[in-house]
Amino acid sequence: MRFWRICRARYAAEAATGEGARLYGGRWNSRGIRVVYASDSLALAAVESFVNIEPNLVPTDLVSIAGVIPDTVIIETLATRRLPARWHESGNESLRTIGDEWIRSGRSAAFRVPSAAIQGEWNVLLNPVHAEFAKIQFHRPKPFEFDSRMFGRQSK
Repeated sequence: MRFWRICRARYAAEAATGEGARLYGGRWNSRGIRVVYASDSLALAAVESFVNIEPNLVPTDLVSIAGVIPDTVIIETLATRRLPARWHESGNESLRTIGDEWIRSGRSAAFRVPSAAIQGEWNVLLNPVHAEFAKIQFHRPKPFEFDSRMFGRQSK
């Protein structure tokens, strides 16, 4: 399975560590728990990044990082029936409980979870402390830019 991440260039070297998620927590993890967030398409990674950007600040230092999870690595998929109503709204603590439990269980190195930004699409959580995580490949970062029209500006 291919996956993508978008991050600021200065954090690209840490993109496979889960350090940012450990420090700040996220939709699917509590602070103190390492997890690497990725998406199953570059377009979804872009939307997931865009919804977390300050609207008036056009980032100029982004990179995209593609990766591959080999077929030999188990990818667990969250059964959406386990999700509470309105799960996609911010601050739903039950999602952190699901993600934290998955990390602690060590069941798999990858966990597909639904995207809140685009319903019907999927993100993938990667467990950097799982024994099979070493089999997951991260490619070199490539510069990434959003279209300026996304920020209300005309293209050059």
